[in-house]
Amino acid sequence: MKTYTKQKLTFDQFLEQCPEEGLYELVDGEIVEVRATRNHDVANFLLFGFNDEIRQLNLNYVVNNTAVFKTITANGIEQGRKPDVSVIDKDKWRSNRSAYAALEEPIQLAVEVTSTNWEDDYIDKLDEYQRLGITEYWIVDYLAIGLREYLGNPKVPAVFVFLLDAEGKYQCTHFRDSERIVSRTFPELTLTAEQILTA
Repeated sequence: MKTYTKQKLTFDQFLEQCPEEGLYELVDGEIVEVRATRNHDVANFLLFGFNDEIRQLNLNYVVNNTAVFKTITANGIEQGRKPDVSVIDKDKWRSNRSAYAALEEPIQLAVEVTSTNWEDDYIDKLDEYQRLGITEYWIVDYLAIGLREYLGNPKVPAVFVFLLDAEGKYQCTHFRDSERIVSRTFPELTLTAEQILTA
């Protein structure tokens, strides 16, 4: 009797084979579709809000929802992540504009809006983004589908902002209701949690 095992994809193979339509990530060597819920509205609200901040303050960032970058798990496995919203240093993003490649260095800010893969946002991506050195990471849990340890009991929708400290570890602050989001990337941002969670 023969046993067949499916060969795990490398990050480069993922980039070559990933479908262009839909949202996909490389997880444990396999291309995984990330099904969106209403999160596109929330993600687009943030994308446009960040873009407004960049233009008004003439910041050296680009913001998009198409950036793919490589992360590494604690076990050394390459992952391909595509945040719902990415804020990237403009010089880094435009350094090789003709390349069809993913970023391998940290971006400034990654936003994940909870959907069917919410556990990845709270556990795997949190660890991978910290390991990569992404300065700021947001989880927007507008459905309150995460664990009670994060959202309380009863669960209340929240925006979690993780900032890297001097030791390279994330420190988390959560925002609810009319609380103004505090962002290191956008210190003049005036958005409240409620505005984001109800977008």
